[in-house]
Amino acid sequence: MKVIVLKWAVNIISLAMVVYFFPGIHIDKWQTTAVAAIILILLNTFLRPIIIFLTLPLSIISLGFFTLVINGFVFYLVSKLISGFRVDNFWSAFWGAIIFSVVNFLLNLFVNRSEKISFNFSNHNFTCPYGTSVGRNKYRDVIDVEAEEEKIP
Repeated sequence: MKVIVLKWAVNIISLAMVVYFFPGIHIDKWQTTAVAAIILILLNTFLRPIIIFLTLPLSIISLGFFTLVINGFVFYLVSKLISGFRVDNFWSAFWGAIIFSVVNFLLNLFVNRSEKISFNFSNHNFTCPYGTSVGRNKYRDVIDVEAEEEKIP
């Protein structure tokens, strides 16, 4: 539950920063920011994957850049669903979504600092099913990656 509230708070801060720094996006009060962040989380979780799946050929042709248009569309859709949240035009939503994503990514870097990733380098001598040793000639330097998430107290 703490993780959900923390991610919601990060989204609220990201959206507030976008509204503060970007002139084409307007919010009338802070409660609207909280509701817009919830709607944005829900649309990014449930609607955005469906849209990405339906427009997959276009995303492949554009080498993934069409995903930025989808992000702008979802951001613009949130402004149409919430009365106190206003976006001037689609291009404001497009650039606002990009800024929102970057700020959200940077804030999540500071919030999720407890995750640990370790790399274990080792040399293994593998044995074939017939009993002959393969040694280091075929399977060189195996990298074992383990990721572990710690609970925040």
